[in-house]
Amino acid sequence: MDHNATTPLAEAVADRMSAVLREEFGNPSSVHHFGQRAKAAVDEARSAVADLIGADPSEVVFTSSGTESDNFAIRGAAEALEPGGRRHLISSGIEHEAVLNTLKSLARRGWQTTLLPVGASGLVTAEALAAALTDQTAVVSIMHANNEIGTVQPVAELARLAKARGAVVHTDAVQTAGKIPVNVKGLGVDLLSLSAHKFYGPKGAGAIWIRRGVRLLPLVTGGKHERSRRAGTENVAGALGLGAAADLARTKMTTDAERLAALRDRLEKGIIQSVTGTVVNGSGARVPNTTNVSFDRVEAESLLIALDLEGVAVSTGSACSSGTLEPSHVLKAMGFPAHRTQNSIRFSLGTANTDAEIDHVVSVLPRLVEKLRSLTRTPVRA
Repeated sequence: MDHNATTPLAEAVADRMSAVLREEFGNPSSVHHFGQRAKAAVDEARSAVADLIGADPSEVVFTSSGTESDNFAIRGAAEALEPGGRRHLISSGIEHEAVLNTLKSLARRGWQTTLLPVGASGLVTAEALAAALTDQTAVVSIMHANNEIGTVQPVAELARLAKARGAVVHTDAVQTAGKIPVNVKGLGVDLLSLSAHKFYGPKGAGAIWIRRGVRLLPLVTGGKHERSRRAGTENVAGALGLGAAADLARTKMTTDAERLAALRDRLEKGIIQSVTGTVVNGSGARVPNTTNVSFDRVEAESLLIALDLEGVAVSTGSACSSGTLEPSHVLKAMGFPAHRTQNSIRFSLGTANTDAEIDHVVSVLPRLVEKLRSLTRTPVRA
């Protein structure tokens, strides 16, 4: 139950990649028969990704990951706008580290950065963005859905405000693409990031959508690959894997979302009813597969390990933050007290999860939580 960290490779995707690895060894930049076959395969994948997000294929650039796509969007747009005097960047306090650390890097080079508050709901408000925007704002980057709590941000409303002030708007859609409908025109953004391994595609394959007319300075320089936007011979198998995952997502998204939302609600209800001192973090619209629950008087890492011993994989937050003892920056930005930022577990479901697995988790949690709580004398908070 940690599908927000990664998903298993779908069989159809693995088959497509295997065939490409065996048969399409040509360089897509070569003009001969072998190269043009590889190019046709990459173009096919590009069209599939474009169809998933309502875009034109020529606007899709393949990358190595969602992290690279986020970096390319923010750095590329910021540096392109820098000569015009715009040196202000806006994001939110609950973004993925790929965004937050990119902003920190640019701040060390003299850029002004603003992180918008979210409050206990986990949502960025239009009022907060309007108050932060200036005539020097170059880029506004607000994630489509949060990776830890699953809240879906009002990106379309925020994009209208930002673009009215002349800013370029980016959204990190790594946790929504392939899970819920994503349409770049409906969102009104200029740049969008996604990653294959979040919806049953391969690791090491991502994409960035760049609205026609938006100028980015490339992160990787060299040849004229990807319309001179990302140098380097294309990862043909990775691109095809992403394209195959996109095709699969389009056909299964609606039915999967309905089933996963029902499973998530069953899990939440079971936990709240069977374990005292629990509360769901975040409110409003969420991606259908995600819930984040606080367990009072329980250290999240200890509960994670206890669940792992029961055969249940969960997370205390972003997989990219594992190995740190720091509290969740997402829950901290939501204004929760220290104990709540360190006692929360993320459950993120996937297509293979079943009712029986949900019931198993609900059945073992009371015993595990009671055992961990017995190690402390602090009373459960109401």
